[in-house]
Amino acid sequence: MKLSEFDFDLPEELIAQTAIEPRDHSKLMVLNKTGKTTEHKKFYDILDYLKSGDVLVVNRTRVIPARLFGKKDTGSILECFLLKRLDLNKWEVLLKPAKKLKIGQKLVFLEGKLEAELLEIKEDGNRVLEFIYEGNFEEILDELGEMPLPPYIGEKLKDKNRYQTVYAEKGESVAAPTAGLHFTNELLEKIKDKGVELLEIYLDVGLGTFRPVQAENILEHKMHYEKYQIPEESAVRINKAKKEGRRIIAVGTTTVRTLESSIDEHGVVSGSGETDIFIYGDYKFKIIDALITNFHLPKSTLLMLISAFAGKEFIFGAYEEAIREKYRFYSFGDAMFIY
Repeated sequence: MKLSEFDFDLPEELIAQTAIEPRDHSKLMVLNKTGKTTEHKKFYDILDYLKSGDVLVVNRTRVIPARLFGKKDTGSILECFLLKRLDLNKWEVLLKPAKKLKIGQKLVFLEGKLEAELLEIKEDGNRVLEFIYEGNFEEILDELGEMPLPPYIGEKLKDKNRYQTVYAEKGESVAAPTAGLHFTNELLEKIKDKGVELLEIYLDVGLGTFRPVQAENILEHKMHYEKYQIPEESAVRINKAKKEGRRIIAVGTTTVRTLESSIDEHGVVSGSGETDIFIYGDYKFKIIDALITNFHLPKSTLLMLISAFAGKEFIFGAYEEAIREKYRFYSFGDAMFIY
């Protein structure tokens, strides 16, 4: 399969710069992959497409304010993007500008409160920093850090919580599981009142999630690893629902990747792990029956995943329709329900 097959032209004005308020008033395109039909709704209409006995699985990871600004000992300013915690005080990071930084060099984010030392320069250009601080790192990060909005969002975020799902609980994601941004607490209550089971998984979303694939032959693409956790209760209930023929509906591609990564001959396995699963082409989905997702970037692994789920031709036709109907794309954009 060629990368160029997953390209499309998107008018820049359709890249959402801000989130819709209220959350559940974004548009919803409903795709029936069996009948090959599309409908245009609002996200709160998702209620009409869910039924008693359905299982809705959400990723309850929390996004950290991963973007920091500091100074080198020369006084020049640099940006630090936290990628992955390696141990208590050590993080793999992206630094820019970083070329002149030497091992052992000190960085200051706030004098006496948060500093760091450069320990390692990795082959891929990422750096390893050891942070030095007094007090609680998470609280300091909350005070000094900015939310890690994707580069295609140029507007500054007024409210940090708007790049966080209402059900976010724990974790160290550096990007939001954006399909979940459309839910309000009120909508979730209505969904539960309808007899839908709401279950949770956790996957720490990495920066690589949104990066376009570079290799023209997509089989050469290497996925990044992401940490996930599936609580025992979620695994038990999902397996029970599958045996009873009830629908498993994933909220977002991170939930899909977690569930499809954690299967043995008995079904979904609880516990923690890491996944680099790459879903594309004629992949046979083992767990999920339906999917809530946003509109994705050209040439991205996310676009390949939903094309594998619903059929590439059908998805690309729906994307053309979405562009004609002025749907909003990407992280703060509109949603799609595929069943």
